[in-house]
Amino acid sequence: MNLLAIETATESCSAALLSDDRAFTHSELAPRRHAELLLPMCQSLLAQAGLRQRELDAIAVGCGPGAFTGVRLAIAAAQGIAFALDIPVVPVSSLAALAMQAPENGAAILAVIDARMGEVYAGAFRCTGDGIEPLGTEWVGPPDRLVLPSADGWNIIGSGWAAYRGALAERLPAAPIWADGARYPQAIEVARIALPLARAQRGVAPEAALPVYLRDKVALTLDEQRRR
Repeated sequence: MNLLAIETATESCSAALLSDDRAFTHSELAPRRHAELLLPMCQSLLAQAGLRQRELDAIAVGCGPGAFTGVRLAIAAAQGIAFALDIPVVPVSSLAALAMQAPENGAAILAVIDARMGEVYAGAFRCTGDGIEPLGTEWVGPPDRLVLPSADGWNIIGSGWAAYRGALAERLPAAPIWADGARYPQAIEVARIALPLARAQRGVAPEAALPVYLRDKVALTLDEQRRR
């Protein structure tokens, strides 16, 4: 199977291609340049793999949560390619793709993305051996209001940890076993999550691939800023 994946929900812009047992990936930390970089990245990966676009079997996309413009860009790009090729789209949680980068040490995983406005996007996960599975629903809100499921220990990953380390640490039952605040969701993890779904024909029609925002507002009004 030839699976192209894209992820632009955060400051990191990335694309990945899985072709049988080969993996190709390109990632760049480039805020505000995603629209410029994404499609050339995809074309470069196809060239490296020696594939033509019409040989793709499915498109995987990080559907958020994350920056509104980045999430919309990824969804629009995935839909456009899939429509043109008449192939399915496999939407993947950007928080799940982030959590995939945590070590397999028996601890639960808290993936947190800085949502700005004093909030985080958060999702709790655990390793299953074949990948990861969620421990509840994804959430957005102030880090000091985060409620975690019960777990023996936690790995913390993502920009939310770098931005709100103190507030998040107070929500943990103990110090994290492992933490890294400099990680972002990557297309290669989007691809790895999506691959078994694509093989099982569990993709969706392009128009059914929808962004996940978790919240509707992108900025605070002046009055709201003053009250905070």
